[in-house]
Amino acid sequence: MAPLTRNRAVHGTDAPQQMNVDYYAQRASDAGLIITEASQISPTAKGYAWTPGIYSEKQIAGWKLVTDAAHAKGGFIYLQLWHVGRISHPTLQPQGALPVAPSPIAPVKQRTFIETGQFAEIGMPRALTLNEIPQIIDDYRQATHNAIKAGFDGVEIHAANGYLIQQFLSDHSNQREDEYGGSIQNRLRFAIEVTEAVIAEIGAARTGIRISPVSPANDALDSNPTDVYFPLIKKLNELQLAYVHVVEGATGGPREFHGFDFKALRREFHGAWMVNNGYDLKLATEAVESGYADLVAFGKLYLANPDLAERFKRGSSLNKPDVATFYGGGTKGYTDYPFLG
Repeated sequence: MAPLTRNRAVHGTDAPQQMNVDYYAQRASDAGLIITEASQISPTAKGYAWTPGIYSEKQIAGWKLVTDAAHAKGGFIYLQLWHVGRISHPTLQPQGALPVAPSPIAPVKQRTFIETGQFAEIGMPRALTLNEIPQIIDDYRQATHNAIKAGFDGVEIHAANGYLIQQFLSDHSNQREDEYGGSIQNRLRFAIEVTEAVIAEIGAARTGIRISPVSPANDALDSNPTDVYFPLIKKLNELQLAYVHVVEGATGGPREFHGFDFKALRREFHGAWMVNNGYDLKLATEAVESGYADLVAFGKLYLANPDLAERFKRGSSLNKPDVATFYGGGTKGYTDYPFLG
């Protein structure tokens, strides 16, 4: 089950609550692995209203209820670690501060979901100083520690969809002139240092990472993703991660690769390769049987079908997701999708 932002944490504390427990428990006995919705590693990492965090004791306690329920169903569950960088709004930041980013470059025509329940335009972020970067890397480490304390089997580093790590990777959003910008080696540095910090905390065998080389999500495009992601994968291969999770094409959109060779990228990595975006049963089966992929992650299909794997096994019809209930709200469109009889 792929990570799916649902905006249903407790208002004010961003801690998971009972309906989140029910949601994950419904899917835990069916999915081979659940990767949770992205969860902010610190108060400044937040970019959307009512998304869960993993930095406070209340949040850790809330997630512990989720992991206990998932394990009781025989499931495995990883937490996705998230810092949104510039994809935020001052009303979501402590003391109304500007969101942080590699460089003071505003994403083009992007909005976010704020506490009033409305969408707000994203403005200009503040560039991180060189002295601030080690603290953010340590926030990833501490969040990893907290995730294990909360009972997770491992973590997935969110380096996709135009959030902070990808902002460092992309020449479109990173125009720094220090050791974290400029050359490709320098633009890779933040992603690698975050990954090394997470591995130092829990080991490579419990650490995955998600990337989206050609997705335009959150104005994340790079002028030459091939030159960025092949060196990144080679370095991640050296670190012996549990898996790499790849969004193929536009996140939640077309499987258009724009000349990027995902199969060649896969050959660079010697560990488990997880693919995502627009997969159905036929495409997923072909990907695994051909040896291209080791795992396939399903997002919206798992959102609407808590027993998705069982439906695949039986050749049953699938529930259609209710788009109007994707973000925020209560149990409607969240825990009320029907199971097979």
